Amino acid sequence: MPQQPPVRSTGSPPPRPDASMSLLTNVMEHSLDDGYAEATARRRAAGGGLPRTLRAKLGLAAGLVLAALVVTVGAAETRISAPVVAKEREELIDRIDAETSDADALERGVDELRDEVGERQRRALRTQGGGQEQLVSLLAGATEVEGRGIELVVDDAKGTDQGGGGPRGSSGFSDTGRVRDRDMQRIVNGLWESGAEAVAINGQRLTALSAIRAAGDAILVDNRPLVPPYTVLAVGDGKQLNTAFRDSADGQYLHVLRENFGVRYSISTEDRVRLPAATSLIVRTAEPGSAAAGKSGGRGSAETGKGTS
Repeated sequence: MPQQPPVRSTGSPPPRPDASMSLLTNVMEHSLDDGYAEATARRRAAGGGLPRTLRAKLGLAAGLVLAALVVTVGAAETRISAPVVAKEREELIDRIDAETSDADALERGVDELRDEVGERQRRALRTQGGGQEQLVSLLAGATEVEGRGIELVVDDAKGTDQGGGGPRGSSGFSDTGRVRDRDMQRIVNGLWESGAEAVAINGQRLTALSAIRAAGDAILVDNRPLVPPYTVLAVGDGKQLNTAFRDSADGQYLHVLRENFGVRYSISTEDRVRLPAATSLIVRTAEPGSAAAGKSGGRGSAETGKGTS
């Protein structure tokens, strides 16, 4: 019986280890798709142009050249304009020095005029004082005053808004909390009535011609604004002045402001207080009119404005 030839078979190849990751394998083996490959082939066939790296280098070089050109031009302009700027600076410094010297000279002139005015005022007080020039100077506020007295500090109520319309702005006193000009007027008048010989508010000496007014929310004393707290110094017999003011109608008025509106104040007797002289003093003298002027009803005096100096 003839023998069968053996069956020759190569068999199937062994499976790849990454057969289960065919998608990842395809991506790795074909990282560039056909579109990129085709575009690259067309660029190479047409002669392409410069590589990207070389083009970037040329652009960077052009930018550096342009920046260097700008810096060079700026430096050249600076060197050219430097002398002009230095000259203008020197001229400006000279002008400042000259204006400063003029301002100092004017200030010295003001001081000299102020001293001259003060001397003339003192001379007028001595002439018109009738031997009581010290008393006249005291009453007119022409000299500093130092002696026993009281210190009265008045302040707005706590939590009072310093802006806005302010308390007691209406006639019915419906707004509360802030010290107004009419309050300070009553306080000062009460001190004068209680026997004060001299009064000052926040360093502003009061005279017979002083005015306490309001400008918006600010209190003005002789057109100078003051800010709270308001420190009122009065020269006189300290204990007696303290007691007399507390018992006066104006002292009771201040007490009512504290009880009803929360206005704060404190009053203390001091062994020594010092008040400055009034900054602006106007000396006025009265002269008797003539008989003819009196018969004419003072018409000539009114027309000429005489009678005060």
